[in-house]
Amino acid sequence: MINAMNIPLLETSARAAMVMNCVAYKQGNRVGEVTIEDISEVLKQEDTFVWLGLRESDDALLDKIQEEFGLHELAVEDARSAHQQPKLEAYGDTLFLVMRTAHWLGDTVHLGETHIFVGARFLVSIRHGTPLAFSKVRERCEHMPQRLAKGPGFVLYALMDYVVDNYMPVVNRLQQNLENLEADIFQHQYQRETLEDLYTLKRELVMLRSATAPLLDICSELMRFHDHIVPKDVRPYYRDIFDHVKRIDQTIDGMREMLATAMQVHLAIVTVRQNEVVKRLAGWGAILAIPTMVFSLYGMNFKHMPELEYVHSYPVVLGGVFAGCLVLYVRLKRMDWL
Repeated sequence: MINAMNIPLLETSARAAMVMNCVAYKQGNRVGEVTIEDISEVLKQEDTFVWLGLRESDDALLDKIQEEFGLHELAVEDARSAHQQPKLEAYGDTLFLVMRTAHWLGDTVHLGETHIFVGARFLVSIRHGTPLAFSKVRERCEHMPQRLAKGPGFVLYALMDYVVDNYMPVVNRLQQNLENLEADIFQHQYQRETLEDLYTLKRELVMLRSATAPLLDICSELMRFHDHIVPKDVRPYYRDIFDHVKRIDQTIDGMREMLATAMQVHLAIVTVRQNEVVKRLAGWGAILAIPTMVFSLYGMNFKHMPELEYVHSYPVVLGGVFAGCLVLYVRLKRMDWL
């Protein structure tokens, strides 16, 4: 063992913040914690694998991890950046897996990343930009030594299952938001904020689907290949993840269709209400056309105008205008134009 006193205090503190756990397991039982410098020696022991959990690791730590586990430089290069799409890549006997995690931050969905290096004798997980901790996964696995004895393949399943399970609270809340927006569409007048919320919800659904959909192909590959990491008796676990992801993916697709319909209905309701306003304006315009025509007629400056000498002409004209407007109002009202 390398004495920690040989490492500068600041460097030791920074590494401790990035290394969550580094534990060796033998035949499904916890052997004990391992220092980063001793990993390569522990990996030489029979029936033993190392499970290392990192968070926001820096370049120096990744270089050390690469040296201890013998990781491919291209995979390590991808792990340095937290802007990867979900994928599964094989580098010799080592797999490099990228998953997107989803969580709520206030009223907005945010995606983080988890990078995983897995071999026949080790598993390394690196979390980026996510509050999800894998300590619960480790505790659950340690309470199942018979399953943990299956090796890193089972640990990989447990991590993937945990990430997928945490999609459900996000999906359920998005469904509730969609239902609330649908109620607003039919119960309230047009609001610009409603359309903005619909667009925001659509963007979040697209973003979430981009995180879940690639997992279907990843699970399919793990169920068929990479026997040295995922033995046949572990493959049914990945089929369970596949079913969960497929159900989530179908739910998201259904919500996207409902959302598209809701946006169309919202715009249609706006158009109908605009047509109602136009009808009312046209109706009142028709009513006002009668006095406008009469008054404009009598406003012309001709010397010889009909009925100018009639004593009751003024009230007769006003009465005729009122009667004409009233008749037109009643007819438009029956036609539901007013």
